[in-house]
Amino acid sequence: MSYALTTLAAALPLASGWSVHSLWMRRRIDAARRDPLTGLWTRDPFEERARKSLTRGQQQAVYVVDLNWFKEINDTFGHTAGDAVLRATGRRFDQWAHDNAGTAGRLGGDEFAALTPVYGTTGTVTGNLLVKLADLLDRLEQPVEFDGQRIDVHASIGVARYWRAGSADLSALLRRADEQMYRAKREGGGFSIAPLFGSAPEFGTVNGRRAGRRGTTGGTEAAA
Repeated sequence: MSYALTTLAAALPLASGWSVHSLWMRRRIDAARRDPLTGLWTRDPFEERARKSLTRGQQQAVYVVDLNWFKEINDTFGHTAGDAVLRATGRRFDQWAHDNAGTAGRLGGDEFAALTPVYGTTGTVTGNLLVKLADLLDRLEQPVEFDGQRIDVHASIGVARYWRAGSADLSALLRRADEQMYRAKREGGGFSIAPLFGSAPEFGTVNGRRAGRRGTTGGTEAAA
């Protein structure tokens, strides 16, 4: 009995050490998968979490957010000010997603994405989604104070909804949300919701992405 207790006592510090090491490793891995500027998930881990969430069969919505006139912010106030706006946007977006039981990520540049459940009956769910969107837009468009200056922030939000049980195509939902974001941007900002049914792209495709979107051949920064 005493031998067993002695062995257990000797093993406890080792087990504790491994536990601390494992926790440290998980935190290191987690940090490496987050965007260093905003703290949000980068594209790949965001999409992993979003795809897993879509298999639950809940009513859900995918959001794509882009900041309007962000280039003008960099040109007018400098890139350090632009970084401050991105940090503030990431913090606000992350808190909104957390408040709505969702997950958020930074896709790159001034473009962000999120997925949240949307609760309610058929007759009330659209109204609930509109409330979420109005809240998100209000949070994102609060001015950012930087170096004694007030920087106005404006955003465009596109949304694609998913109501059916089973797996869903996240890429298609992001494409539809991206198109709605572009529609809102062309109209000066705000938000736009994709029709519930129908998945045919509204805009042309270049290299598998919306024509005019950043990163496509022939696309332009202004059009994105």
